[in-house]
Amino acid sequence: MKKCALYARVSTTDQHVETQLCDLRKFAEQRGYKIVCEYTDIGISGTKARRPGLDAMMKDARKKKFSVVAVAAFDRMARSTRHFLQVMDELNDLGIEFISRRENIDTSGAMGRLFVTLIGCIAELEADLIKERIRAGMRRRKLEGFALGRQPLQVDHAALVRDRLSGMSLTDTARKYGVSRASVVRFVRESQKAFAEVELKPDTTSIGVECLA
Repeated sequence: MKKCALYARVSTTDQHVETQLCDLRKFAEQRGYKIVCEYTDIGISGTKARRPGLDAMMKDARKKKFSVVAVAAFDRMARSTRHFLQVMDELNDLGIEFISRRENIDTSGAMGRLFVTLIGCIAELEADLIKERIRAGMRRRKLEGFALGRQPLQVDHAALVRDRLSGMSLTDTARKYGVSRASVVRFVRESQKAFAEVELKPDTTSIGVECLA
């Protein structure tokens, strides 16, 4: 009897995760699986790669606590093709089968493995097409005379330094001028260094006057 883990997810708190679990329990019973773990994420979008329930499931998968993972549908696991394939790759490396009840896909079979491979090929093609569109857009902007790359920020360094030295917090200063906290520290340090150099520089004008006198 294969050990099975169930994973269920709902995007909002007013949805009932138990609906998915009930169907999955019946499904596992029909397959003759022994359910050893149930993982849930409630009120969490499938676009988020890090989820408590999913993270716990993958952690136990690495410990080989089960050999099958069953979900109600693909989109319960992930809404991002890239993330879905990452999960599939890891489960495959661990020798764990993946079953989606709605799509009737079982990666233990030849058709299931073919389906996952096709998804991977489509995702790779999509990524290549996106890169080509970006390159084409950059070529067009270059031909039209637009500057490429990140444009320099127009920051009033003097005002930023005054605000910071007058007691404004590092976070508030960074937020006010739209720069990083590290940039604030750097601007203040550069300002203080420049001031120190001016203080140490000899006053050659006054020396000259004294000599003429």
